[in-house]
Amino acid sequence: MNKNSKIYVAGHRGLVGSAIVRKLQEKGYNNLVYRTSAELDLRDKPQVDAFFAEEKPEFVFLAAAKVGGIVANNEYPAEFIHDNLLIQSNIIDAAYRNGVEKLLFLGSTCIYPKLAPQPLKEEYLLTGALEPTNEPYAIAKIAGIKMCESYNRQYGTKYISAMPTNLYGPNDNFDLHTSHVLPALLRKFHEAKASNAPFVEMWGTGTPKREFLYSDDLADACVFLMNTYEGNEIVNIGVGEDITIKELGEKVKAVVGYEGDIQFDTSKPDGTPRKLVDVTKLNGLGWKAETVLEDGLQKAYQWFLDNELAAAK
Repeated sequence: MNKNSKIYVAGHRGLVGSAIVRKLQEKGYNNLVYRTSAELDLRDKPQVDAFFAEEKPEFVFLAAAKVGGIVANNEYPAEFIHDNLLIQSNIIDAAYRNGVEKLLFLGSTCIYPKLAPQPLKEEYLLTGALEPTNEPYAIAKIAGIKMCESYNRQYGTKYISAMPTNLYGPNDNFDLHTSHVLPALLRKFHEAKASNAPFVEMWGTGTPKREFLYSDDLADACVFLMNTYEGNEIVNIGVGEDITIKELGEKVKAVVGYEGDIQFDTSKPDGTPRKLVDVTKLNGLGWKAETVLEDGLQKAYQWFLDNELAAAK
């Protein structure tokens, strides 16, 4: 990409898309196009085709998706597979039909088998059964990966697929019902502090291990891959380190300044026992994550205070 290349960021208001927009602007890319979901329904093929025909973007970051945590995935499996299949299929096909030079498709590490060896290597894709709670979402993402690979094989396109680990940062979803674990914990501990609650309840046993990548680091990796990578294989994006959910709770508790206890509801599901990605390929290409978890948590909590809480007043 050069600084004047026309770049479309799909999903520009979400956690990932907004970080990509910030990173592109920071690096001097000044010809960005995007639409809100009210302006362009990405599930509607005629609308997507018309948008691409009108704007003719040269590069596309496909960060638009229906996403959610374990509760949302459990309750809305039909929407998770239906909406994501439509969004990615419409954009990938329209990109080909309108001569897009390069596209980056963002998947998720939930594409890997539930009991795959750790850390998760790219070649583990499709080697075993998926985690049941997010299988519809994972299958949609796997379809997106295979669609990019298939268009590359048949049409000679340059579509690449990146698999980020668990993400957090500005514009995250802090809704306790539909969010992922880290933003949910930030909100839970904040509300417990505000109400002087004696304890915060966390789901499961606290023993599963998770890896957390700050969204601005992900965005930096995406811009890096768009400019340097042309392989037809997926690339993991992560930190290469993980912590237990219990340890995460303690770190969030410290950042928020909550002084009560943590209790675990062991009747609730744990999800996958461990989900650490192998980042050997990405590190070998020349990119490594920079934001340490404590610093990222501070930034995410400050954004929550400045935006979520301010908007609620």
